[in-house]
Amino acid sequence: MSQYRARPPAIATTLVDDAVVRIIRWDFEPGADTGVHTHGLGYVVVPMTDCSFLIEEGGSERRVEIEKGAAYRRDAGTEHNVVNAGTEPMSFIEIEYK
Repeated sequence: MSQYRARPPAIATTLVDDAVVRIIRWDFEPGADTGVHTHGLGYVVVPMTDCSFLIEEGGSERRVEIEKGAAYRRDAGTEHNVVNAGTEPMSFIEIEYK
């Protein structure tokens, strides 16, 4: 499975972390990934660029294309790896609500 290939890490920059929210900007070079992680909080993602995601989750993979500015949310407990499957750098803002 592709999750075992060595990939460059995505860069996480915490913008806000207070009693209400944690806001992180994620920047990915092509092929970079977050590493497998579990979200302890519900969250919203807002792409800052067009994003070509490869989502590795539960032993399967799926590709998702999201346009810049198109937001979505997921519940706490989500476990996955997010990979930039495109040929251009991509970035998004992740807002976790506490």
